[in-house]
Amino acid sequence: MRQAEVYRDGVLAGTLIEKNRNSFVFRYNEAYFADKDKPAVSLTLPKTDKEFRSKFLFPVFSNILSEGANRKLQGRLLKIDEEDDFGILLATARFDTVGAITVKEIK
Repeated sequence: MRQAEVYRDGVLAGTLIEKNRNSFVFRYNEAYFADKDKPAVSLTLPKTDKEFRSKFLFPVFSNILSEGANRKLQGRLLKIDEEDDFGILLATARFDTVGAITVKEIK
């Protein structure tokens, strides 16, 4: 099981968990959820106090991953299987992403 903190515009928004390659969970952080001025992480993950579950990595996270030759290069350089979406997300989405979402591994 791997876990990550999810930030929106630098503010902790929630936790993303990969239980296995076919089981993902996202849950909003209590303080973020309680702040009415904070927007949802994405339209597909509206603010709620319930967990979101999926058999695949949620689109808001998979859409910030590189594709094609860049993904192959990242996999090779980082020694991560290029099919490991969660591993590549943890390795590449900590600082400089397209959009407001960043992800930091919880060790």
